[in-house]
Amino acid sequence: MNDTPRIHLGTLLRREADAHAEGQLDHLTYEQGGEEQRLNFAEPAPYEIDVNPLGGGEMYLQGEFSPTLVMECARCLREMPVPLELRLGTLLRYDPAVTVPHLEEAESGEEVLVFGDPDLDLSAYLAETALLAAPLTVLHAPDCLGLCQVCGHDLNEGPCEHSARVPVEAIDDLLGTPEGTVHARQNPFAELRDLKLPEGHE
Repeated sequence: MNDTPRIHLGTLLRREADAHAEGQLDHLTYEQGGEEQRLNFAEPAPYEIDVNPLGGGEMYLQGEFSPTLVMECARCLREMPVPLELRLGTLLRYDPAVTVPHLEEAESGEEVLVFGDPDLDLSAYLAETALLAAPLTVLHAPDCLGLCQVCGHDLNEGPCEHSARVPVEAIDDLLGTPEGTVHARQNPFAELRDLKLPEGHE
């Protein structure tokens, strides 16, 4: 199993030849915001990539990548596998002055992966492709009950002592009125509403 997805383009750059790479990944390590990030997969993720020359230092990358991401249920935070089937396709441009491969927008509006090392590390490219294709949120089941907002108990495993069956007022007595609560506490000044003030004090 490969730790880093690389494709060797030295031969392609020297003559009109294709390049090929394939393997499996259990994670991807890449840099974002100056910090190293790690994208883990629930099972080995196969990839297969071909690069064809276009001339003038440009080439075209195409292939397939099938990662199974590990994401959290939006309600109960359980980890769950999210399989993706990705079709890859992007322009490449060789620039020996570039030290870190990066995507930039071409004049045509299409994104181009610019690189300077013929031994091209595709980690960041594959990680970005997978993250952009992933859903924003997932549920481990359509009827997921989520977590108790008081104690954090997973309500899918059964009720807890708070269970939403307890009147909200009772929870308020313990925790204070939550911001945005739709009900209101008894107004302590409500009993003064019907009192008449002496004249001149209205």
